[in-house]
Amino acid sequence: MRCHRCGHRNPEVSRFCVECGAALAQDQVQNPTSAMSAFGEQEPRPSLQTLTDRPMQPHADAVEALSPGTALLVVKRGPNAGHRFVLDQPILTVGRQPDNDIFLDDVTVSRRHAEFHRRDSGYLVRDVGSLNGTDVNRKPVHEAPLTSGDEVQIGKFQLLYLSGTESDVVADEQCADRRHGRNGRDMANR
Repeated sequence: MRCHRCGHRNPEVSRFCVECGAALAQDQVQNPTSAMSAFGEQEPRPSLQTLTDRPMQPHADAVEALSPGTALLVVKRGPNAGHRFVLDQPILTVGRQPDNDIFLDDVTVSRRHAEFHRRDSGYLVRDVGSLNGTDVNRKPVHEAPLTSGDEVQIGKFQLLYLSGTESDVVADEQCADRRHGRNGRDMANR
């Protein structure tokens, strides 16, 4: 399925674009591969200025498309960077074994590493006796409630936890960057 925003080809079962995070409609019509319109005229391309003036909100569309009571985990660093996992069950298991709800295939992840539990106020992460532990915002935790913008480290995987409205996502991503000592200039170089 081709993304309506960036044109990236995604697997047919995808709900969000792996490249830009836009929600994919299951009945979405494939975009034409050429830049010609239906009338044979060249479609205008956005200028570089137009693209750089847009605020960087790579996950805002994905979060906006979430159902109430759900959240999103985005792999920021590690194998499968950019991959997204929707948290939509009361309990989701994470680990290196394929029978986990979230399968993270790397030796730094225990077979059964952690669990995400849904609570009234969102999700919490619980380490279930993993060898390398689980960190939230670079602090080791056994169990911790999550707020949108928190970074969860499981083995080599750095996961961004997102929930809420589009404006919350931008503010929360900026808060997470301040929490970890990153400034605006570093953001542009990521």
